[in-house]
Amino acid sequence: MSDRIPRDSDNDYTEKMAEQRRDFVAQKTATTLNHIGHYSVDPALTAGNIENFIGVAQVPMGLIGPLLVNGEHANGEFYVPMATSEGTLIASYNRGARLLRESGGVKVTVVDDAMQRAPVFIFNDAREAREFGLWVEQNFEQIAAQAETTTSSGKLRNIEQYAAARMRYLRFNFTTGDAAGQNMVGKATFVACEWIMKTYPGIQRYMLSGAMDTDKKHSQINTLHSRGKRVVAEVVIPNALLEKVMGVSAEVLFKSRQITQVGSFMAGSSSTGAHAANGIAAVFIATGQDAANVAESSSSIVYADINAEGDYYLSITLPSLIVATYGGGTGLPTQQECLNMLDCNGAGKVNKLAEIIGATVLAGEVSLMSAVVAGDWVTSHDALGRNR
Repeated sequence: MSDRIPRDSDNDYTEKMAEQRRDFVAQKTATTLNHIGHYSVDPALTAGNIENFIGVAQVPMGLIGPLLVNGEHANGEFYVPMATSEGTLIASYNRGARLLRESGGVKVTVVDDAMQRAPVFIFNDAREAREFGLWVEQNFEQIAAQAETTTSSGKLRNIEQYAAARMRYLRFNFTTGDAAGQNMVGKATFVACEWIMKTYPGIQRYMLSGAMDTDKKHSQINTLHSRGKRVVAEVVIPNALLEKVMGVSAEVLFKSRQITQVGSFMAGSSSTGAHAANGIAAVFIATGQDAANVAESSSSIVYADINAEGDYYLSITLPSLIVATYGGGTGLPTQQECLNMLDCNGAGKVNKLAEIIGATVLAGEVSLMSAVVAGDWVTSHDALGRNR
């Protein structure tokens, strides 16, 4: 038997080819694939999403809510699907959703929107690179026009510039409509760079990415300048309600925040929050987002305060939440159902989804922080998270 994975160059997205590959790996590894091969998705629908299709990974999915969101795009109560294999996670987020709902809901705001590709141009020396930077500023409109020939929804917003040695790093910032946009801005930036190479003399060479776009990894530049949607979720929780639902006071929770801020600083963490990645990953898997974008999207800035009435103000800022309601995995049948559940399927819905995710993350933050302080963090995992 050949070691090559079976493929059909004419039509590889069929149940016949999926079955051939399952049989192939079963023989090669002495493994049965009964569950991987049991699905309701038409293999033809996975074209463009995966190669060498053999089946599906079934992740348990739960529901939290109602989550009350007071956004500019998402208004009202939502039942949020979350796919995870971590026991207690849904229960914790659901508890947080109850607290936020009884507090009057979460105010959520999308404050910025940008997706990047960051090419680097190399010259003979730093002076040539500096002159090139001036030319880029003077010719921005022409560069934008070239970039936008490749897309109907992507718009070049601005170009940041960074100098080092004989290199000029350009960070192209696009808005991308309802798509996450990494591929879109990559193609647009490539066309713009090829035009620059033909138009501007003296460039030794360029690379389409000089790594300042920080694809699928956290970076401080994203925290400051945003990547994807920059989302702020905030709430004021009455102290009496906090004590009733969570068993902790606003004062104790606030003081614990001061302690964990120091711990986060000492650890060099990219986040000052508790576990934004949990909620983001679970909603991402359910709604067909690129799961690897959790690396960037879960960076968070948590801020807390106590107002004059003794109530607890809590906010979380997600500076690089990368989401889509069109394209990629959002078109798969299961993920379509989840997006429809949230009324976030298709054009004009991406900011709504971003607001719902922001509110969901805040629910998880306040629930976990309260559990740690109240002392029921371990006991809840013992009760709900033990699969033995």
